[in-house]
Amino acid sequence: MVIISGQVPLDVQGNLVGKDDFAKQAEQVFANIKNIVTSQGGKMSDVVKFGMFIVDIKNIPILRQVRDKYVNVTNPPASTLVQVSSLFRNDIMLEIEAMAIIPKKL
Repeated sequence: MVIISGQVPLDVQGNLVGKDDFAKQAEQVFANIKNIVTSQGGKMSDVVKFGMFIVDIKNIPILRQVRDKYVNVTNPPASTLVQVSSLFRNDIMLEIEAMAIIPKKL
């Protein structure tokens, strides 16, 4: 089991990706999650749950569009989505935590 704390749209150098662009920020967050899952020997299909926190609920269609590039849309992970008044930085528009169950390789 891999539990991934909230991922934000920062690249590996800690730079914000997509200032004022929700779609670019979402892409970076899902790329971060994918990188973590694959670094542990898993695939995005091993992700079983997302917890998503967004500042503006109007961005749900964009979030779903980006998410659907990374998950099996026929059998997506369980998810919770919450609108929050702010995150830890004013330029960050979303944060996503994830849980993956990666099968052991024998």
